Amino acid sequence: MARTQTPHAVLGSGPAGTALATELARRGHRVRLVDRKGEGPALPGVERLAADVGTAAGARAAVADAAVVHHCVNVAYPLQVAVLPGIQEAVLGAVEESGARLVVLDTLYPYGETGGAVMTEESPWRATSRKGWMRAALDETYLAAHRAGRARVVLARSADFFGPGVVNSTLGGAVFPAALTGGEIPAFGDIDLPHSYTYIGDVAAGLATLGERPDGDGRVWHLPTAPARTTREVLAMVTARTGRPMRLTAITEPRPFGPFDAEFMAEYAEMFYQHTEPQIMASAAFEEHFGVRPTPLAEALDTTLAWYGAWLDAQAPARG
Repeated sequence: MARTQTPHAVLGSGPAGTALATELARRGHRVRLVDRKGEGPALPGVERLAADVGTAAGARAAVADAAVVHHCVNVAYPLQVAVLPGIQEAVLGAVEESGARLVVLDTLYPYGETGGAVMTEESPWRATSRKGWMRAALDETYLAAHRAGRARVVLARSADFFGPGVVNSTLGGAVFPAALTGGEIPAFGDIDLPHSYTYIGDVAAGLATLGERPDGDGRVWHLPTAPARTTREVLAMVTARTGRPMRLTAITEPRPFGPFDAEFMAEYAEMFYQHTEPQIMASAAFEEHFGVRPTPLAEALDTTLAWYGAWLDAQAPARG
């Protein structure tokens, strides 16, 4: 693909934003990766910019001359309800002014507790938490702006992330290092229930595709996600690859464990239903419309374990 003349601006340099910026550059796009500091490892084909997109001026600077803006900004869990609406206001205002298309990375929180029903793009929004209500309100605002012709917007929902660079997730920094070193692996809630996990590479591929395909605008899409397995099955696949026994620690209610401190778990308590009922997200609509398939789970776990192995090796001198 020929390199585009106007960039894709990726707001947020967390695991999703970084993976997306890398994928867009691989596809031949000019890419601007924006966060508050504008710092980080050099990524081929990616320009870094420091801007606070929670302010009108910062958001305008971040989206300047971009054809497509990808909103992948997140904030610390305890701050989400207070901070994310302000970021939406600034970013949405900036793209309304600039005319750029807006691709928003979203969560499953607006659906709330489903009783185990499979979540599709047609599922009702019945949020049961503060963060769910907040996310649903943001999404209604985005879609209303699109319907009114003020902005061109598409929403992309993902299940729980895992993959290279994804440390602060339930299938992340508390699981893979422990699996590689023989430590205790947390078993959140009922791990014999099916649970969808979205590979970070598929998050990036899905967001990049939405950025290239305006025929998806104006609605919610579920990003490509491998068929749900029980969490026990996923953990067994992880430990089978490490050759170490699976040492599980039951987390039957929100409490601090590993990288999840007391403040985080107190905020996570309202979302713990995700581990006490099946969490099954279907992405067939996206796969069929865009022809993008999820990475097979076995391949995704192999790549993730390789990344964590290198990550642990890099930390070894500091630990020593």
